[in-house]
Amino acid sequence: MPLSHAKIWKAVDNLARREGLSASGLAIRAGLDSTSFNPSKRFGPGDPPRPRWPSTESLTRVLEATRISLGDFADLAEDASAPAKLPLLGLAQAGADGFFDDAGLPTGDGWEQTELPRAAEGRFSLEISGDSMVPLYRPGDRVIVDPAQSTVRKGDRVVVRTADGETMAKEILAINARTVTLGSINPAYPPRTVPRRQVAWMARILWVSQ
Repeated sequence: MPLSHAKIWKAVDNLARREGLSASGLAIRAGLDSTSFNPSKRFGPGDPPRPRWPSTESLTRVLEATRISLGDFADLAEDASAPAKLPLLGLAQAGADGFFDDAGLPTGDGWEQTELPRAAEGRFSLEISGDSMVPLYRPGDRVIVDPAQSTVRKGDRVVVRTADGETMAKEILAINARTVTLGSINPAYPPRTVPRRQVAWMARILWVSQ
């Protein structure tokens, strides 16, 4: 089904929320002018106002910056008939044994549920504890994680689980074959460099529910 003007902009707004950004923040991440996706830019003059569409170039840059497919973007334009439910676990609790299998997928008892408009197999959510990522993520916020999104790069916000069971939400400041440097949004917490051999798994944060 073709995407209407309203659905295209709805997908942009939903994608921004999924990334924990405003529409302006999404535009900046894509290397666009901060006002590119402002509501005031979505209609031009006229009676009735003339719809303005985001350019193909701007949408391509957004898809590249957020690393989603055109199909996933189209899904964001649609309302799910019923919210999907994903497994939910407290981030501090995630450090204990028995909640993840060897592939980093949720297993065992003790999981609750959180809602997301659309789900995919293997995705789960974690509840933030602590203040290292304030003000981006606050205690009680729920982040959606996809173990399939294990190819990460500098600037990604990720959940990292270490070999000794520590599980944390961080931002990747630097990464190479030997180490990964993890940063916090809260300046009270210094960066931390972890040997890659000590990383059990890393997965990108796809969505935050606040």
